[in-house]
Amino acid sequence: MVRVNGRKPNDISNTAHFIINLFFWFYTAVCILPLLLVIIVSFSDEKAVLLNGYSFLPESFSLSAYRFLFKDWEQILRSFGVSLVVTAVGTIISVIIMAMYAYPISRKDFPHKNVFSFFMFFTMLFNGGLVPWYLVYTQMLNLKNTLAALILPLLVSAFFVLMLRTFFSGTIPPALMESAKIDGAGEFRIFAQIILPLSLPVLATVALFQTLNYWNDWFTSLVFITGSKNVNLQYLMYKTMLDIQFLNSNTQALQAINQSGALQLPTETARMAMAVLGIGPIVFAYPFFQKYFVKGLTVGAVKG
Repeated sequence: MVRVNGRKPNDISNTAHFIINLFFWFYTAVCILPLLLVIIVSFSDEKAVLLNGYSFLPESFSLSAYRFLFKDWEQILRSFGVSLVVTAVGTIISVIIMAMYAYPISRKDFPHKNVFSFFMFFTMLFNGGLVPWYLVYTQMLNLKNTLAALILPLLVSAFFVLMLRTFFSGTIPPALMESAKIDGAGEFRIFAQIILPLSLPVLATVALFQTLNYWNDWFTSLVFITGSKNVNLQYLMYKTMLDIQFLNSNTQALQAINQSGALQLPTETARMAMAVLGIGPIVFAYPFFQKYFVKGLTVGAVKG
C-alpha cells in the first residue's frame, strides 16, 4: 500500500473528515448558542438581567415575562391564528400565482414574453410610493381591516418570478413539453402535471422564503389594521414592546404601577420572550422544505 509522508491514504482522509466535522460542529454551535441564550434570558429574572447582563447560567428562574405577555392570552391566541392563516393562505396562493406568471414568460414560443418580463423587472426598480399604495388598498379595493390586506401586498415578488422563469427555461427540456403536446395535452395540463412536479426544488425554496416573509411581516398590520381583531402576532409583539418602553420612560406611570402592586414591567426578558413566541412556530416549517431547499438555492448555477 502506498504511503504519503508515512501515513496511509485513509489516515489522511480521516483527518480531513475530522477537521471538516469539527468546523461544522463549531459553526452549528455559533448558530445555536444565540438562540439558546434568548430562550434562557426569557426565563430569567428581570432584576438579575439588569444587574448582571445576559448569562447562560441565570441566577434565578422566573416566568414573569411570560406571565406579563399572557395576561391578555385571548388576544395573543387571536393574533397567533391570524398569523397562521395569513402565512398558510398567502404562501400557497403566492407560489401558484408566481408560477403561473413565470411559466409563459419562460416559453420561447410566447410572443410577448419580453414585454411581460420587463414589466415584472420594472417593479423591482420602481414603485408608486407609500401613499398611492395605501390608497389603492383602502380606497379602491376597500380592504382596510381585513385579512386580505395582510395577504395581497406580499403576494407577488418580482425576484421570485424571475427565479422561477430561470428554472423553467433552463432546467425543463422543451422536448418534454413538445412530446406532451403531441400526445394531446393542453397548456394547463402540461403546467399542472409536468412543469410543477419537475419544479419542486424551486417551488419549495420560493415557498420557504414567502413563508418567512408573511410570518415576519408587521408593517402591513401597522398600515391597514386599526382594531385588534385582525392584528397579526408580529405587530402585536412590536406594539407591546413599544408600550413597555413608553411606560418605563414615563415616571408617573411607573410610580402608579409600583404603588398599585401590579406586576413589574419586564423589559429585557419580555423582549426575549417575544422572540421565542415569534420564532417558535416558524422553526417547524424548515423540515418540510429541507429536502428541496439546497437544490432550489443552486438553481441556474450549473447548466448542463
